[in-house]
Amino acid sequence: MEAAEKATCRSVDNFNPLITTIFQVSCILVISHMFHILLKPLGQPGPFAQLLAGVVVGPTLLSRIRRVEDFFIQASSAEYYMFFSFLCRMLFMFSIGLETDIPYLKRNIRVVSIVAGGGIILSSICAAPLLWLLIKVFTVTKSRFPFYLLIFTVLANSASPVVIRMIAESKFDNADLGRLAIYSSLISEMSCVAFVATLTACSSTIRLVGAIIATLVTVLLIFLNNYLPFVFNKRNRHNRFLTNSELFLIIFILLAISLLVESAGYTAITCCFLAGLMFPREGKTCRTLLHKLTYAVNTFVLPVYFGYTGFQFNISKIFNKLTLILTVLIILLSAGTKIVATLAACYYLKIPRNESLILSFLLNMKGNYDLIIINSPPVPKMLWENDIHDLFLSVVVLKTLILAPVVAIWLNRGEFCAHYPTTLEILNPESYLSLISALSGCPNATLNPYVAHLVELRKKKKSKLMYHQLEDGDQYSDEEEYGGNDVVQITNALDSFISETKIPVHEAKIVSSFLTINQDVCNGAVDLRVSIIFLPFHKHQRVDGKMENSMEGIRTINQKVIRHAPCSVGIFLDRGQTGFQQPHGSLSVQNIATFFFGGPDDREALACSKRILMHSQVSLTVFRFIQANSSIQNSWISDASHKDEEVVMAISSIGTENEMDNVFVDSFYNRYVAQGKASLIEKYVSDGAETLVALREILDNMYSLVIVGKGGRENSSLTIGMSDWEECPELGLVGDLLASSEMNFSGSLLVIQQHRHSEEDEAFISP
Repeated sequence: MEAAEKATCRSVDNFNPLITTIFQVSCILVISHMFHILLKPLGQPGPFAQLLAGVVVGPTLLSRIRRVEDFFIQASSAEYYMFFSFLCRMLFMFSIGLETDIPYLKRNIRVVSIVAGGGIILSSICAAPLLWLLIKVFTVTKSRFPFYLLIFTVLANSASPVVIRMIAESKFDNADLGRLAIYSSLISEMSCVAFVATLTACSSTIRLVGAIIATLVTVLLIFLNNYLPFVFNKRNRHNRFLTNSELFLIIFILLAISLLVESAGYTAITCCFLAGLMFPREGKTCRTLLHKLTYAVNTFVLPVYFGYTGFQFNISKIFNKLTLILTVLIILLSAGTKIVATLAACYYLKIPRNESLILSFLLNMKGNYDLIIINSPPVPKMLWENDIHDLFLSVVVLKTLILAPVVAIWLNRGEFCAHYPTTLEILNPESYLSLISALSGCPNATLNPYVAHLVELRKKKKSKLMYHQLEDGDQYSDEEEYGGNDVVQITNALDSFISETKIPVHEAKIVSSFLTINQDVCNGAVDLRVSIIFLPFHKHQRVDGKMENSMEGIRTINQKVIRHAPCSVGIFLDRGQTGFQQPHGSLSVQNIATFFFGGPDDREALACSKRILMHSQVSLTVFRFIQANSSIQNSWISDASHKDEEVVMAISSIGTENEMDNVFVDSFYNRYVAQGKASLIEKYVSDGAETLVALREILDNMYSLVIVGKGGRENSSLTIGMSDWEECPELGLVGDLLASSEMNFSGSLLVIQQHRHSEEDEAFISP
């Protein structure tokens, strides 16, 4: 490390090294944010701007000035820089573990392991001839085994923090390919750490003892992280977040045990990652850590860490002809190895070629564990020769600086992160929490629910209290005054639901005016690649059974979201105790009814019903409404006793999409009805009056939920006359009728509209 070399050449610090370290961190933060502001419109990611900021501050540019060099690079400054780097590394690895999608990793562990393993295996093979070449060039006579581990790590490692930030800033982290890249890089990096640590531990008895100690303290950290949240959640039962002192205790334990692992001679990144990965996801403790760490890590920790990486790089060290040739050779070999291995793995997994190529470039990012090996060899009291250190440091920094802009441009082209799918029809199959519970009934379901608390933005009241006058725990009062007591009630309901069902639910809050909150909802749906949005109905049921208007503003928001949503939309009318209840943990069967009159909205409603049908405590009955004089003939045999819960669906065969309706219902019959998983009943009616009579007969049965498509049935003979009492057009004719008090229906109602792509949507949604 250049800073370390020059620091050891001086015996006296001209300035306080702590002050110089803080000033260096401040310079990196300011310059990196300036670069990010300038480069973001060009599609360049944050890690590129932060690395570039470090290069500018370091010996490559500003630190070439003698006075700047004397200020930044002193006798003991390198130790401070390394400690700051250690703190940053521990925090972001713990944060990465917290944010890891464990259900996704479990479902796709085979695919992720094959993609990551291909690069590791080929790199271990290619490291051998490169080791032979570099031994000849640098005349390495001792420590050849650690030298091989260094070469292997530089070739095989994928820097997960760089990959994660690049994908997140490209709004690519909810796409399948983006998540595959993230978890492949994580598996690759953790495998490199495990490989190097295992071989190092086997090299001597002392190193083996150190490995045992590191393992034991990691297990201790995981145990404490599973015990403390339980205690803190009980202590803060009526608060949304933990206090600062409780948060500090968790971070202090994390850093203290990480220092123990480092003192044993091993890197603590695996320890911190596993601590975050095994951390309980339920309750206020995890919410507080994510709330505090996410902003701090993305805004301060990672910019400083990436900036310090660039600060160590000195471009003058590669002006030597031999060093330049070796740098180019290793960069090409490293990139080629990763690309070939990833393409081969993706070919085996039948991943499309264009996705395979972008994945191979993403896994070529460097700048985390490889830097640890470069700066701290896996042998105690050992330092690499200056030429070796400068060579591999240049490889890591230059490779990331070269490839990061290329990958960012590729990602921003949009062909890999298209908003897909926007409907449920093309997918395999406390009010909203009951829907989430039912939709996650399939054991292999890929449900990823987000609960958004919509809060009206009002004029902020200025507090007369200074920050130090706030009581402990009030540090979030500035943010939490939006939403009032509802915030705590919502989070408590979510905590209970997650604890009981083990379904991970992401919580978010959107604070905006009623005029623009629908736009924030739609933009959020685009960013998260949402397939369906569920909205609350603007009315609620009184004790006497009558429907009462809760807030007209909610209705306006619903109408705007339905009109401009980038995906399918469902409006859910919850009727409390008489309506749909959470199936998880319930001994009673939920009977659900879906009405199908035909058209894209009803097909989407049937697709949603199929997902709910996967739950063991749900019984589905599908009702198809057909014109009485229709010539449609089906060989279906109606059976209402195939499942523990019935779902009623009314299906219509009118309109130009009649053939698509027949195909869709036929597929549903063959897959579910014929196998006894659901029931299908046909209702032949002539006009709206007969349809109304049929609906009343069906609703006489105790159905806890009715699902129906919004539909465009104004001109249908099946609904003639039903529009005379229409009150809520956003529910459609049938949905509006079922929501009215006149129907005497005590169950819940879900009205679904399938996404309709239009140029208006593109103009409405900001990129």
